[in-house]
Amino acid sequence: KMAGNSTPWIGSAYLFLQSTCKTIVLPSLYESSQKKPSVFKALKLALADSTGSVNGVDMLKVHCSHPHLIVQLKFCRQENCRRFLRSYREGALQESLQNHLQLSLAMTTVPLEMELKAGNEHLDNMLKDEDRCLECIYREKPDRLRDEEITELEECLKSLIVHQSINNNMAVKDCVSLNSPSLPHPSQGSSLSPQDTFIFQEQQFANRTLTPDDHQKFAKLVSKKWKQVGRSLQKNCRALRDPVIDNLALEYDREGLYEQAYQLLLRFIQSEGKKATIGRLIAALEENSLISLAEELLGLHSNEDCS
Repeated sequence: KMAGNSTPWIGSAYLFLQSTCKTIVLPSLYESSQKKPSVFKALKLALADSTGSVNGVDMLKVHCSHPHLIVQLKFCRQENCRRFLRSYREGALQESLQNHLQLSLAMTTVPLEMELKAGNEHLDNMLKDEDRCLECIYREKPDRLRDEEITELEECLKSLIVHQSINNNMAVKDCVSLNSPSLPHPSQGSSLSPQDTFIFQEQQFANRTLTPDDHQKFAKLVSKKWKQVGRSLQKNCRALRDPVIDNLALEYDREGLYEQAYQLLLRFIQSEGKKATIGRLIAALEENSLISLAEELLGLHSNEDCS
């Protein structure tokens, strides 16, 4: 029987997360010191969305068990657990986490599969019976205190929120990007440093981070030369070594050139984060005589489609 009025309601469950995109490996992202704060922030915000409160559910530990990221959850109130279960059952938690990961990691999309377990019970098989799920979660008392790493990440996230309230013109960003200067607008002209701009065809352009629109245009228009562009990018990107490029060619052979090129640039964006800039891509395109595509990405073509 579940706890009465005299004792607090406490239960535990494990949330298993896996990306359905082969090039997005959640445990690897979490194991990266650069990406970890961003992944944690997305988890924290999505869980807050699911319960309607920042403190509605507590993360005790995040396990990396390839290909899964496993989050151990602790619930201290039955009503919060009910809200979480409804959000999970209706797909709202999944949608929220996908959106937060996409924003935090600056990716185009992060498709997810989820599974919820309490002890040996697979709760996905009994989601329609909310009371039974609650009983399973209540039976599984937390077997640990919160990890020090989780506490540190919580403190980091709090400091970012404080930073945001002081600087209302900034969005909440991960620990790394907050320490880097924001990109000046092209209208600032001479105040731009060489790192913030690049020259193409004797014109100066802001060296912005690649956008989803850039990503799609590149995949659509690069055609058979996507491998050569990848080898140009690999000079300063360890994630695009020759075996990776060859594997992408084999893995997405059936899907065709668009998907191969899309996955190549996705690897670049995932690996480099904010450093995945338009300037680096334009340089790689120039090196492979893809001037027309470079012009298209920079908006120098009057017509929208150069195919």
